[in-house]
Amino acid sequence: MSGLVSVEVLAQLRELDTPTVCNALEIVAPDRRGHGYSTTPFFAPRPGLASIVGYARTGKIRAQTPPTADTEALTRIRLAYYEHIGSAPGPTITVIEDIDDHPGYGAWWGEVNTNVHKGLGSLGVITNGSIRDLPDSAEGFQLLAGMPGPSHAWVRVEEFNVPVQVHGMHVEPGDLIHADQHGAVVIPIDVADQVPQAAADIAAKEAVLITASQQPGFSAATIYELTGVDPGH
Repeated sequence: MSGLVSVEVLAQLRELDTPTVCNALEIVAPDRRGHGYSTTPFFAPRPGLASIVGYARTGKIRAQTPPTADTEALTRIRLAYYEHIGSAPGPTITVIEDIDDHPGYGAWWGEVNTNVHKGLGSLGVITNGSIRDLPDSAEGFQLLAGMPGPSHAWVRVEEFNVPVQVHGMHVEPGDLIHADQHGAVVIPIDVADQVPQAAADIAAKEAVLITASQQPGFSAATIYELTGVDPGH
């Protein structure tokens, strides 16, 4: 586990969207400007859901080929995986790397697993794999996936509680994740409590320019004036 933040900080982070969190991290953790967030296209069928913030529970799946393990072994790893998903502390976000040559060949996520994971305390999933049963997936469960797909094929859990790489974002078990329709970002625990204030400071500065841009007579000269730069230089 990477550590914990207070309930109050979690609540403050939930009030922010993920782009704003990324902006704030540029201030409080400048070395994180170019990494630690999703960078590849994904499918988000529930853009209206609020931001989710939680501790990562991780796993790797595959579905493209039949398993070589017997049914009992597969059942044992699946049940141990569910124990991992339901382990404290919460809230949690599930981050699943599909390791098939063709990610999304079979869906781990549908009506059953979204409800099971939600029941175990997960707020949503971030995966490069596929999702299905979209109308019947657990209510309020966020889905950021590689694609929709119709079949589960031979999908099974290969590993869990391991580092994963999903949508260009490296995630360790226990990392603090912030996600919404825009994507996801890992928030370093040691600066998490600084993010809300940094976000507020950025918003206040942006509001000055946005308000000015909505007034009659706004021009490039206005921008020069607001930034304090001499247009002659």
